[in-house]
Amino acid sequence: MARLAGQVALVTGAGRGIGASLAQQLAAEGAQVVVNDLDAEPTQQTVDAIVAAGGKAVACPGNVTAGDFPKRFVGCALETFGGLHIIVNNAGYIWNGPLHKITDEQWDAIQDVHLKAPFRILREAFSYIRDQAATEAATQRRVQRKVVNISSISGTRGSAGQANYAAAKAGLVGLTKTLAKEWGRYSVNVNCVAFGFIETRLTQEIKGETAIAIEGRQHRVGLLAEGRAATVAQIPLGRVGTPREAAGGVLLLCLPEADYITGQVLEVSGGLTM
Repeated sequence: MARLAGQVALVTGAGRGIGASLAQQLAAEGAQVVVNDLDAEPTQQTVDAIVAAGGKAVACPGNVTAGDFPKRFVGCALETFGGLHIIVNNAGYIWNGPLHKITDEQWDAIQDVHLKAPFRILREAFSYIRDQAATEAATQRRVQRKVVNISSISGTRGSAGQANYAAAKAGLVGLTKTLAKEWGRYSVNVNCVAFGFIETRLTQEIKGETAIAIEGRQHRVGLLAEGRAATVAQIPLGRVGTPREAAGGVLLLCLPEADYITGQVLEVSGGLTM
């Protein structure tokens, strides 16, 4: 039985990798999914994959840091599917460097995408969630809604060369725990998943020039072969996690089985502790 039948989910950064896998897993459980990614093409590809599998989804491409994005994103869920039950803040990228070389632009860009954007999306969703909770309480119904913010073990345990990223991801943990206290009265579970070493564009082995384009800037991503090998050697499970495995940790916190779990940080890392 589809455990999320009738629910509507928002997922940022869902055009590729972990986000795409999560969107498809949510749809397979019956959720109607609003798919976001920075670029329109991968966003639509995830939507097409969901629809081809018999699910329901709509594309909402765009930069999560844009001023009008939260209203457009939440509005897309309400206008297309008539509700909102799950919010997953997954979008992000890295722009690494040692602390003394990180520029203000570099710092702000990473805080904006990993911390400020989730804050603004959740703030936009609040009035709908509050009003729906009041209506549901008046009819003696409890509808449990879910927020899952995506952090990293860089944020929970620190990571050399990622001061900006680690700070943003640690801030997201604080936002999660605070919102769990504020939104519990509205029957909202707010949790956080901190990923370890997962196979994505950001952790691929560098072969030549590997970069992603963000707001006109080219960001070099990937790891040197020896660096990857050294990290994998520290993982108790002995291997890199797959996007599907990472997304599975998020899915757990979206299911009815997690209705009494809130304010928690789940590390999906194969046991890696940096």
